[in-house]
Amino acid sequence: MTRNGRTASSAGGPTATSRDEHLRERLVSSEVLRRSRILEFRIDTVETADGHRSTRDIAGHPGGVAMVAIDPDDHVLLVRQWRHAAGRALLEIPAGTLDRHDDGTTEEHLGAAGRELEEETGYRAASWQYLAGFYTAPGFTSELMHLYLAEGLTPAHEGRLGPDEDERLELERVPFADALGLLDRGEISDAKSIVGLLLVARLREAAAPDGHG
Repeated sequence: MTRNGRTASSAGGPTATSRDEHLRERLVSSEVLRRSRILEFRIDTVETADGHRSTRDIAGHPGGVAMVAIDPDDHVLLVRQWRHAAGRALLEIPAGTLDRHDDGTTEEHLGAAGRELEEETGYRAASWQYLAGFYTAPGFTSELMHLYLAEGLTPAHEGRLGPDEDERLELERVPFADALGLLDRGEISDAKSIVGLLLVARLREAAAPDGHG
């Protein structure tokens, strides 16, 4: 159970159900092409229930965390950083990758969320609510993103954690309503940020006395 939130699956995310058995692809073999600090690139050979075999290009990923962090003035904390794969700077909610332990397991995602928030924004949160777990691009990667709402923010002064050496981040505080406007105008195009902001907006609408925010 996360603090002030709903239960997050101990397995880390959604699981298959019995009704999906006829869709299941059985792993026949796996060829690892390369392992990097974060990713494992491989080609999996799979077999369907009717015996048909095919290959899947997979980027194995330990998973990640992201958070919609809202300060006492109802400003959401966003970070602007260069994304080489996109060829541009993107405005995003804070996020990061789960650390992988020596035994192959990954760190607990609530703890990772607190670390990433502090590293990227310089703030700590007193209240954490688990919002959702979602696959970022299940067609080719196993990355499961754990999304949180972080509130009760205070500056992390003593012993503050900083960004990784290869990260160049600019912190922006944006009124929550204005952040939704950025979505409407296409100025936020990062998937996890879109999902997070819209989920929080939906929570606020549902909690409003008249149900209309």
